[in-house]
Amino acid sequence: MHATGSMTRFTVVAAMLVLMGSTQAADKKAPTDAQMIASAMRAAPARVARDATIMAMGADGTMRTLRKGSNDFTCMPDNPGVPGPDSMCMDKNAMAWVQAYVGHQPPPVGKIGLMYMLEGGTDASNTDPYAKKPENGNHWIRTGPHFMIVGADPAFYDNYPKNAVPDTSAPYVMWAGTPYQHLMAPVR
Repeated sequence: MHATGSMTRFTVVAAMLVLMGSTQAADKKAPTDAQMIASAMRAAPARVARDATIMAMGADGTMRTLRKGSNDFTCMPDNPGVPGPDSMCMDKNAMAWVQAYVGHQPPPVGKIGLMYMLEGGTDASNTDPYAKKPENGNHWIRTGPHFMIVGADPAFYDNYPKNAVPDTSAPYVMWAGTPYQHLMAPVR
């Protein structure tokens, strides 16, 4: 991996976590590096996580590498400052998609990406990519263990439900009709 690619990866993931409200609660003790690595590795299948780069965000929003990996996946530990688990692991195409999301830019065309969240996840909205908290009539979406397909052709997503309040036990589209729509697919 090139130094420029590493810096972009750090910046993208840090910005994504800030947008998703990932600042750690001040009253909680910060997890150790070993705890964060273990948390991040639970986000993906063992064979993926074993060789992934593990990164964590500091209280000031800067990223640091906890462990350098040898594949094209980057895994992040759970953030104790948001409800529910949210550790994640993504391939390089998913990182490009996230970079577009963070920058409010169109996602790259023709780059399908894969993200894992095998501990599950929570989101403030299934319709608003930039919601930081639930609004009246829009609650936290809690999804069990799942993987995500990002960057697919819009017609791909037409095969799946696009409800504001999804059935998270079956595949569904999150943020339907936006440039950031993606498939959420449960694994259990």
